[in-house]
Amino acid sequence: GRGQGLPQGGAGLAGGTGTQTPLPPPTGSRAGRWCSGRRGGVALGALALLAGAGVGSWLLVLYLWPATSQPAPGDLQDEERPLGCPEASGEEAPPPSIHRTVSFRINPEGFLLAVQLRSRPDWLLVCQEGWSSALGARICQSLGRLRLTHHEAVNLSDIQLNSSQGFAQLSPGLGGFLEEVWQPRDGCASGQIVSLRCSECGTRPLASRIVGRQAVAPGRWPWQASVALGSRHACGGSVLAPRWVVTAAHCMHSFRLSRLSSWRVRAGLVSHSAVGPHQEAAVERIIPHPLYSTQNHDYDIALLQLRTPLNFSDTVGAVCLPAEEQHFPRGSQCWVSGWGHTHPSHAHNSDTLRDTAVPLLGTRLCNSSCMYGGALTPRMLCAGHADGRADACQGDSGGPLVCRDGGTWHLVGVVSWGRGCAEPHHPGVYAKVSKFLDWIRDTVRVR
Repeated sequence: GRGQGLPQGGAGLAGGTGTQTPLPPPTGSRAGRWCSGRRGGVALGALALLAGAGVGSWLLVLYLWPATSQPAPGDLQDEERPLGCPEASGEEAPPPSIHRTVSFRINPEGFLLAVQLRSRPDWLLVCQEGWSSALGARICQSLGRLRLTHHEAVNLSDIQLNSSQGFAQLSPGLGGFLEEVWQPRDGCASGQIVSLRCSECGTRPLASRIVGRQAVAPGRWPWQASVALGSRHACGGSVLAPRWVVTAAHCMHSFRLSRLSSWRVRAGLVSHSAVGPHQEAAVERIIPHPLYSTQNHDYDIALLQLRTPLNFSDTVGAVCLPAEEQHFPRGSQCWVSGWGHTHPSHAHNSDTLRDTAVPLLGTRLCNSSCMYGGALTPRMLCAGHADGRADACQGDSGGPLVCRDGGTWHLVGVVSWGRGCAEPHHPGVYAKVSKFLDWIRDTVRVR
């Protein structure tokens, strides 16, 4: 894992010129920081490989490839495609759809629920007829929100609407995710429409005030948490709700003999040494995924229930879960953050929270012989650069990999493992959060 104090190496948000001693994947989990890939001495090293074994030519080309602009989603540039790796070629299809034919959104004005049917482009406000709180909870979850927080009927006479505004009525007793159960209307017989609020997530109130690139200012990643054993930072985490934090299962397993009362979660924290405003809560329950494997880090995710709730503010907030059917294609620019090692040769965490941008990589490429040789399971995803420019490292384990959709940030991955830190051809491996949505929701609801 990439958790702090783990017996095996990993990758983190580190920067520097060296790499860690390679470990056979996936034994290196990640609890550190991002590393910048080395530049100096690369040509000599590659030439030595060519002279000695005659097998390093493609590696040399990749090492010397000039840095270019960030790849556009779905269009990785040549620097991200290892040469001589035929099994990594070809486009990867998005995951199969569950064939939903309707989409939902909540308008910011009055939190009015709107539905879009595949057969027509306009957004229709939802009539109160046939509405239920159970459907509201399902819609919130489909949008990546953890729970429904409020719903009510709003009188049409109390709001101003465009004269061309359409409406949709739900057939009584039927589910709301198929087009056939929605009936377009010019108005609502009841004279009422649905207002729906879901749990807040994925916004950064202070983002517009952020300057700089690597050292993170307060509020840039308000869901970033530090999972600490006593006063010592052990792993990263992500706030999902006032009393819920998600982290990596390997972090908790590595310290399984520690007393529960010793665990703390800190939020709104930037520097571990500077005295500044932050919140701290004791951990009441540690809930690792029941299928977590210590052998290959499959199902590497855990939930922490806090004894007291966090107070959300400009610097402390929740990240959204992935929305249903949301697919971030390879090349999507995402961000990973944490307090882990800033250089693969460093033995200490960073005092200051740092971040770096990493593109998503296709599983076919990451599982190819050029990278991890089939070590990734369907519960894992890859992000990083083929030349090892930036990565997560020891101390970053359990932390967030987030991607933005519109103005909302979604938790796409949890820092899990990797070979070395920012090693070429060994990008960071993350637990794929979209595979755990039912488990997360069921666990939170039961508790």
